[in-house]
Amino acid sequence: MSEDRVGPIFSALSDPNRRYVVEVLAERGEATATELASELPVTRQAVSKHLSALEDAGLVEGSRAGREVRYRLTPANLGAAVSWIERVGEQWDARLAALRRHLGGN
Repeated sequence: MSEDRVGPIFSALSDPNRRYVVEVLAERGEATATELASELPVTRQAVSKHLSALEDAGLVEGSRAGREVRYRLTPANLGAAVSWIERVGEQWDARLAALRRHLGGN
């Protein structure tokens, strides 16, 4: 079995707050943990933990700007997850088409 590259990505994205952080960073380009915490019903410390999980999965990257760390999305790793979803979707499409043919449908 090959190395599971998408597992950590799906794990990181399983939390709705993390998905929100990804959406915000995709829209704005970058933000600090403090900025993100002001928009979420969680503490700044919780946002920092979410950012750490996203960083571990390779989905965000932080860079120090003075006393703050600005986070930005690093979407390249999302490509692996998207490819996996597409591959599984294609397999199901093929199976459903075969079932339709077997049942005499279009």
